[in-house]
Amino acid sequence: TRRSSDLVLGVFGLVWPLKSLLKIEEVCIDNIVFRLHYKVTVIILLACSTLITCRQYFGDPIDCIVDGIPSRIMDTYCWIQSTYTIPSWTHRKMPHPGVSYFKEGVDDVKHHNYYQWVCFALFFQAVFFYVPRYLWKLWEAGRMKALVIDLNCSIAFDSEHKESLINYFVNNLHMQNFYAIKFFICEILNLCNVICQMYFMNVFLEGEFKTYGYEVLKMTEQNPEDRKDIMSQVFPKVTKCTFNNYGPSGTIQKFDGMCILPLNILNEKIYVFLWFWFWIITIISVLNFVYRINVLLIPHFRLFLLRSKADHYSYDNLKTLAQKFWIGDWFVFYQFAKHTQH
Repeated sequence: TRRSSDLVLGVFGLVWPLKSLLKIEEVCIDNIVFRLHYKVTVIILLACSTLITCRQYFGDPIDCIVDGIPSRIMDTYCWIQSTYTIPSWTHRKMPHPGVSYFKEGVDDVKHHNYYQWVCFALFFQAVFFYVPRYLWKLWEAGRMKALVIDLNCSIAFDSEHKESLINYFVNNLHMQNFYAIKFFICEILNLCNVICQMYFMNVFLEGEFKTYGYEVLKMTEQNPEDRKDIMSQVFPKVTKCTFNNYGPSGTIQKFDGMCILPLNILNEKIYVFLWFWFWIITIISVLNFVYRINVLLIPHFRLFLLRSKADHYSYDNLKTLAQKFWIGDWFVFYQFAKHTQH
């Protein structure tokens, strides 16, 4: 149908920009930790968003059963209005945890409507992960590409090019701190972003995300007959839905139905993976922040890093560079040293 074709085109329109993230860049202007944020994590989030979108719009994300109401109307109503479970029945031994007879005024209910927004939430999370990269590209403005142009070609690294690079560093000595500070700011933004996103996901899942992966891991070690299924608690596959309909005399009739949410089979796996992945990049980003503090405060550490990238230079020459260079000069030279062995 025309609607399905439009949706397919829309999905491909969202996925097509991924090709730029998969390209190997000729000139590296960041580091591996930075790339974990704007490349790997963005690809993961967009892939998950696309998968959920396809399953949501081209599959059957909800199927509700109730006597007296057409199933199509019930499915649409419950998808839009949300479904619910009864927390007091979640941990009892039942065929479907949280699904039982509801006593009004006695039992509390927990509504579930997040499943409508998962694909959008993942997409916008990917956008926020790319923001620090966008800012850095804007601020960097192709400086490193201009410095290393022709270095990787088969043509020899001639004296004219060497002289132009020397002139660049001499003319810009002690004038590049702001360039380095911008990069450090983007690294801090990466760390702040992943922490804020974990908080957002916890709010989005109503406080269930913060220990979700740990609880799932702990659940796998328990006896299958006695364990509490944390995934079914956070992402229930069977829920309830109440449809209010006007009767012939104008009175409201309540139709209590049961809904199956096959989409949550996918959601629960995605969020387990994201829980572990977000913790991994958070820990790596914190370690990178500690590394950056050492770079800023310890000149000998900067000298050690220079030697690791330019070990063909003598120790005395590198020591002189480390002493004369300010942090911005050191950063530009260190980035430059990644691209050449001359």
